[in-house]
Amino acid sequence: MILIDGPRIAPRSGTAKKLVVLFHGYGSNGQDLAGLAQHWAGSFPDVAWASPNAPEPVPGAPGGYQWFPISRLDPDLMEAGARSAAPTAQHFLDSELRRWSLTGEDLILVGFSQGTMMALHCGLRRETGPAGIIGYSGALAGAERLKQEITAKPPVLLVHGDRDDVLPPAMTLMAAQGLAAAGAGAEFHLSPGLPHSIGQDGLELGARFLKAAFAGRYR
Repeated sequence: MILIDGPRIAPRSGTAKKLVVLFHGYGSNGQDLAGLAQHWAGSFPDVAWASPNAPEPVPGAPGGYQWFPISRLDPDLMEAGARSAAPTAQHFLDSELRRWSLTGEDLILVGFSQGTMMALHCGLRRETGPAGIIGYSGALAGAERLKQEITAKPPVLLVHGDRDDVLPPAMTLMAAQGLAAAGAGAEFHLSPGLPHSIGQDGLELGARFLKAAFAGRYR
């Protein structure tokens, strides 16, 4: 297992009552999604934020990291990759919860692209499920085995641009179907005209989801 680290944003109130961990996409880094945390942080003064760099550098991409190597959208490769990176990601989640003396129910996971695969894989298999998972422009890896492996069924929000040519938006629809087949549920939204990125509508939906999930309104 590789130990990972990355940018953190302390709670503005000085006291962490909740934690959000953000998993970046392929070829990006923790600093990229830390910008997403900065966008939300003003509305959540009691939330600590962490955005780790994935464990492996991307060859030929200075400053870019990957949760696992992937050259094509092969379901078997995505599942194997998410499974191999999961112990590292789970260890980071446990460490961050201990850092702030919080429990698993105080956690929300946010992912983008490959980071969404990690957020879903880890969050649905934790002993104590997180308060929620937000997945932007991603996919559900290992849907076929999820029903046998799922240990937590947190609320899930999936957001995808309908002009995404990196990970097709159909992958979010397939993720929602895979979650339903495993006895979990998901709210999903397609952002009109949006490529492989996060739009203003996705930011606003994410903020509303964070507020509702931390307030326990989905339970």
